[in-house]
Amino acid sequence: MNPDSDLTISETSNPTPQRQGETEDTRPHLRTPRLLLRPFQMADALQLEKLINDRVIAFNTCSIDYPYPPGQGAEWIRPQADSWREGRAAVFAICASETNQLMGAIGLEISETDQRAELGFWLGQGYRQQGYCCEAARAVVEFGLTKLALNKIQAQYFRRNPASGKVLQKIGMQREGLLRRHRRKWGVFEDVIVYGMLAGDL
Repeated sequence: MNPDSDLTISETSNPTPQRQGETEDTRPHLRTPRLLLRPFQMADALQLEKLINDRVIAFNTCSIDYPYPPGQGAEWIRPQADSWREGRAAVFAICASETNQLMGAIGLEISETDQRAELGFWLGQGYRQQGYCCEAARAVVEFGLTKLALNKIQAQYFRRNPASGKVLQKIGMQREGLLRRHRRKWGVFEDVIVYGMLAGDL
């Protein structure tokens, strides 16, 4: 781990009491100078829907719809604890460290076979261009390559959205290639740029 890192990782279980028959929630919490990256809870669903119901977010991501369907927030949150336990994903709510105000989401979709993960993130309107994405992405990538012992983390973005590319550059990822007309978004085939970081790059 980077000795100069400001990342703090708490692997204590969720303090919320579990109902009888539920499995203990052991998802980690990450802290940076300004952010708390914590597991989503069902109580976040309505605020999540308010933030994510944004045409800008949908336009720049592969799988988010606009308008965002009512009730979809809870459906998205519900399987996340199981996905963590099964080693398939680590998803975090991006929150202000002092207020716990929900600002966005970031996560890793994990391939255990390849010891590799795909990084994805978004921020709600009013929280962009303040360095939060870089701060969150740096923490999650460090967590993935050290605590999860991943060999590699990749990220992709539409070429027409260079702001995402700047985030990846700032956290030390390297450009690995251009996939021409690789994803279809709203009827248009989009070029996709791929960035990556290996465990040895930290």
